Amino acid sequence: MNLELHHFFILVEPGGKVAELLAAIGMQEGTRNTHEGQGTSNRRFFFSNGALELLWIHSDKEAMQGPGQGMLLAERAKGKKASPFGVIFNRKDDIDLEMPFRGWKYKPDYFQSPWAFHIGDNSNNTVEPLCVYMPFVEPGMQKGSDENVLFNTISKVIVYTPSKSLSHVINVVNKADRLSVKRGQEHLMEITFNDNKDDLSHDFRPDIPLIVHW
Repeated sequence: MNLELHHFFILVEPGGKVAELLAAIGMQEGTRNTHEGQGTSNRRFFFSNGALELLWIHSDKEAMQGPGQGMLLAERAKGKKASPFGVIFNRKDDIDLEMPFRGWKYKPDYFQSPWAFHIGDNSNNTVEPLCVYMPFVEPGMQKGSDENVLFNTISKVIVYTPSKSLSHVINVVNKADRLSVKRGQEHLMEITFNDNKDDLSHDFRPDIPLIVHW
C-alpha cells in the first residue's frame, strides 16, 4: 500500500501551553478539539500537507477505560520512558485497500459510523510511537491549510526512539512518504519545512522534544 503521512501528534502537559512556543516562531495555530470518550484535547497547527497536534489527557478515566484504552495514551503521557509521539496515515491511491499493518479497530465515540481508526499492534510497546491508519480518508483529500507562509509545506518528519529494535509496524510506516522512524538516544521529533530553504532551526527542548527546521 502507498502510505503518506496525514498528521502527527506530541503528548504535552494539560492545557497545551507550550503551543505558545510554536506561535512565537511564526507558526499559525488553527482550531482546537476535545475528543469525548477518548479523554484527550488538543491544540493544532495546520500546514498545506498535514498538521501538528499537541495532545494532552483531560480525563484519565476516559483515556484508560474508554474504547481507545489500548492506545495507552495516559500511560504514554505519564511514562518517562514512553514515546510521546503518534503518526497518522492515509493511503495515496485505491489500488490496495487492505490494512497496511497488523493492528486493531478503534471506533471513537466522536466518529460517525462506519468510520474507525486502524491502530498498529505495536500500541502496547510504549517505547515506539503510536501508529494509526485512517481508511476513511480518500486519496487527495485536503489535509490542512496553505495560509501558513513561513511553515507552509512539511518536507520531512523524523521520529527517534530508544527502542532496541523496530517492530513490523514501524518497518511498514517507514515506507510512507515524508516520514522516518529511527533508533536514537532519546525520544525526539525533527520536522523540516519548505526543504529548509531559509536555513533556520529551533530546538524546543526541554519544553517539547522537538526540533524544527525551515
